[in-house]
Amino acid sequence: MEEITSKREHILDAGLHLFAERGFDATTIPMIATKAEVGAGTIYRYFINKENLVNELFQQYVERCITILHEHYPEAGSSPREQFRQIFNGMVQFTNEHEHALYFIKTHNHSHVLNQTSRERFEEMLNFIRSFFEKGKEQGIIRDLPANALIAIVLGAFLELHKLVREGDVDPNEKLFEGVEESCWDAIRAH
Repeated sequence: MEEITSKREHILDAGLHLFAERGFDATTIPMIATKAEVGAGTIYRYFINKENLVNELFQQYVERCITILHEHYPEAGSSPREQFRQIFNGMVQFTNEHEHALYFIKTHNHSHVLNQTSRERFEEMLNFIRSFFEKGKEQGIIRDLPANALIAIVLGAFLELHKLVREGDVDPNEKLFEGVEESCWDAIRAH
C-alpha cells in the first residue's frame, strides 16, 4: 500500500511542478512519467487522463490554501490591518510548504480543463479574499477599487517576490517579508 501511495504522490508532485513550469498544454503524460520516475501506463492507473490529474491537483492545492488562510485569519473583531497581515503570512506559509502551488493555481484558474468542482473551490477561495476587501472598503480603510483589482495588486507582487526567492535573487528572511507585506498594505489601503 505504501508503494502505491508513494507512486501516486510522485505523480502528483511531478504534475504540479511541470504544470506550474510549462502549463497544461505543453505538459505531456510521458513528461510527468519521466519526472515521477514511473511508466506512463502507471499514471493511468491513478488518473483517467491529464485533465483528471490537473483537476485533482487544482482542488487539492486550492483546498490547502483555503485551510491555511482560514487558520491564519484573526477573530472577527480584529482590524483590517491585522487581517491583511495574516492573509499575507498565510500566503507565505502556503508557498513555503508548496513551492509551485500558488503559481500553478494562478496560471490554471481560467483553464478550459477545469471541471465544475475545481471552479467552485477556486471561487470559494476568491470569495474569502474578496470579502476581506469589501469589508475594508465599507469601513473606508481599503482603497475603493474593485476587489479583483486589489487581489491582482497583492497577488502580483507576491508571485513576483516568490519568483525572485526561488531564483535566488533575494534572501527570504523575515525582514524582507515584513517589508513586502507593509508595501502591499500601503498599496491597497485608503490614504
